[in-house]
Amino acid sequence: MSEPVLTFLKFCLLAVLYLFLARVVWIVARELRGTPAPAPARSASEPAPPPGRGRGRKPWQLVLVEPTAEAGAVYPVDGEATLGRGGGCTVPLAFDTFVSQVHARAVDRDGTLWIEDLGSRNGTFVNGEQVHEATRVAKGARVQVGETVLEVDR
Repeated sequence: MSEPVLTFLKFCLLAVLYLFLARVVWIVARELRGTPAPAPARSASEPAPPPGRGRGRKPWQLVLVEPTAEAGAVYPVDGEATLGRGGGCTVPLAFDTFVSQVHARAVDRDGTLWIEDLGSRNGTFVNGEQVHEATRVAKGARVQVGETVLEVDR
């Protein structure tokens, strides 16, 4: 091959390397920043809740079930709670290495609790099924993030 072609290929390789590094830095910065996604929107087919629903009821809470070494911890969902290893999360799961910095979010909207995955690598599961969008959960539902299992209670 001629010298100009080899020089061109070197610059192409260097450009690809810099793009890769920029992408890695962007992903790490996003994980560390822990910016939660916007609140789940109500779909057009979903009926509006009756006025006053949820008033006078006990607030939602997430009770840690697994791992057994951490079992029994209770985390209230006061409007919204984030689950993850990040320091700013409402439900800190620093002991679970399979959980993202900001892994999932629980939102109390009009007395109904919703669980939403925030783009985690290992996914969020409700009663064994992976969540791909904001999902309504009821009392007794099991939410799994990483290797941690929490039960929804009221």
